[in-house]
Amino acid sequence: MSLGPDTFAWINAPWFEIGSSRFTLGKIAGLVVIVLALWWLAMLLERTIVRRALRGSKAPQASPGVYAFSRLARYTVWILGTLIGLNFLGLDLTSFALLSGAIGVGIGFGLQNIFNNFVSGIILLLERTLKVGDFVDLESGISGRVAEISMRYTRITTNRAVDVIVPNSEFINGRVTNWTFDNDLRRLHIPFGVSYRSDKEAVREAAIAAANAVPGNINEGLRKPDVRLVGFGESSLNFELVAWIGPEVARSPGATTAKFYWALHDELVRRNIEIPFPQRDVYLRRGAPVRAPSRDPVARADARE
Repeated sequence: MSLGPDTFAWINAPWFEIGSSRFTLGKIAGLVVIVLALWWLAMLLERTIVRRALRGSKAPQASPGVYAFSRLARYTVWILGTLIGLNFLGLDLTSFALLSGAIGVGIGFGLQNIFNNFVSGIILLLERTLKVGDFVDLESGISGRVAEISMRYTRITTNRAVDVIVPNSEFINGRVTNWTFDNDLRRLHIPFGVSYRSDKEAVREAAIAAANAVPGNINEGLRKPDVRLVGFGESSLNFELVAWIGPEVARSPGATTAKFYWALHDELVRRNIEIPFPQRDVYLRRGAPVRAPSRDPVARADARE
C-alpha cells in the first residue's frame, strides 16, 4: 500500500505552533521514537556499566560508587538525549520560554514534591550517605534494607519481604539511622533479669556462653560479649547482655535478638539460675462482721422505725 501526496501532506500539516516552532504529526512521532530509543539506550548503558564492574568479581552486587555512577549516567543520557532529539527535529528550544514558565509555575504548585524528590535522589547518589544494601531505620518507623535508589523514590525491603516505596525527600529532611553506613557490624542490647539470690559471676558466665552459642556473634578484640548489671528491680537483678553481630545477621535484628533470648534461657536453665516473676504478698485481717443492708423495702421500713 503506497502513501499518496495527500497522506504526506496530512502528516506534515502543522497541528499547533509555539513561537517559531511548528509541530506536525511526523515531528511528534519522530520525537516519541527518539525519546523511547534514548530511554532504552540509557537503561542499556546502566546495565553495561554494572555488568563490567561485576566482571571477575564475586560480589553479589555492584559497589556503591559504581551504582551511583551508573544511575547518574542514565539520568544524563535521558536529559541530554531529549534535548538533542528536540534540536535534531528542528525545534527551536528558545521558543519554549512560555512553556518553561508554565512548567515553572506547575513545579511551584503541583510538581514541587516530585522535583524535590528528584533532587534529593541526586544528592543521595552523590553524597553516598545511603547505599543499596544498607539497613536503615526511618523516623516514620519503617526499617529494612535499601533495595533501590530511583529518581523519585527509594525502595526499602523489610524483613517481612515487603517492599515499601519511600520518597527520597524523607531521607534528606528526616532522621535516618543507617546501621551499616561505615561497617556491617551491629551491637545488640539484650535485657534480662535473675533472682536476687543468684551469683552475679555465674550469671555473667552464663550470658557470655549463651552469646557465643549464637551464630554470627563476634568474640574478638574490643567487640567481645559483655554483661552489665543495670538496675535493681522489684523482684529481680536487672542485667543487660551486650553483643556484637556480623554482617550475615545484622540485617535481621529481630530474628537475631530472638536467638539470643533462646540461647540465654537455655543457659540459665542449664545452670539452675532462677528467672523470677513478679510476686505480691496479700495479708488478710479479721474484723467484726458487717451486716449487708436488706433489699426488702418492708424490712428497710421496719429498720427505720
